[in-house]
Amino acid sequence: MKKVLALLLALAACKEEVAAVPQPAEMTAQTVGFYCQMNVLEHPGPKGQVHLDGLPGAPLFFSQVRDVVAYQRMPEQSHAITAIYVNDMGAAKSWDDPGVGNWVPLAEVVFVVGSDMMGGMGVAELVPFADPAKATAFAAAHGGRVMELDAIPQDDVVPPVAEGGADDEDYTTRLRNLGKKDGN
Repeated sequence: MKKVLALLLALAACKEEVAAVPQPAEMTAQTVGFYCQMNVLEHPGPKGQVHLDGLPGAPLFFSQVRDVVAYQRMPEQSHAITAIYVNDMGAAKSWDDPGVGNWVPLAEVVFVVGSDMMGGMGVAELVPFADPAKATAFAAAHGGRVMELDAIPQDDVVPPVAEGGADDEDYTTRLRNLGKKDGN
């Protein structure tokens, strides 16, 4: 009897878990990117959205899919991710009009990595496709390679930053200046 009860409770928990997965939200003229805080619809290329546990309502939107994958891979998450959706570029009208409702779960796409197409923030994009044949055709036209999410190297998600470059020096200078303003 205890086994039957445990099985029923487990099945009920699974049913609740499946029901709790949020549906994708539609982008509007007021939708802004999580990192850039700019209007997402003003940028070309595919977009993404991340739904977080305990934060009902609007998901976090991203101006390009590469940023979604970077966010997903960050260890510093404050909330568990309940769903991630990306634009299916195989269903998009064009690169400039990826669609506002052609959302596909991140786990159900393949990506073209290293193509000549730049994402919404002007950097290399991970281009998602629900149909692997469309991804292969895109790669033939724009370069790159078709890959599963787990196979994408970290350097294609967040390229390494050269140490000691001008940006590092500028950052260090700004930090020193902040300390001086605080009386240090």
